[in-house]
Amino acid sequence: MIDWSFCPAVERDPEKVSGAWTFRNTRVPVIALFENLEDGASLDDFLAWFPGVTREQATAVLDYTIQSLNQSKIAA
Repeated sequence: MIDWSFCPAVERDPEKVSGAWTFRNTRVPVIALFENLEDGASLDDFLAWFPGVTREQATAVLDYTIQSLNQSKIAA
């Protein structure tokens, strides 16, 4: 499981979006990025559909995910 608390592009507030991890200063859940990519959207599509999310935030989340998965692979 990825520990999002170390990713500066996201935040979690129990009063916002039912406590889901969201892109910092937005109400857009991080999972929305992955669901849209999985459904075939491009990163540019996602950013157009969720204008509060910056390209830097989205790429930071993707990079953090890759780093976390690589760490999990090393630990296994």
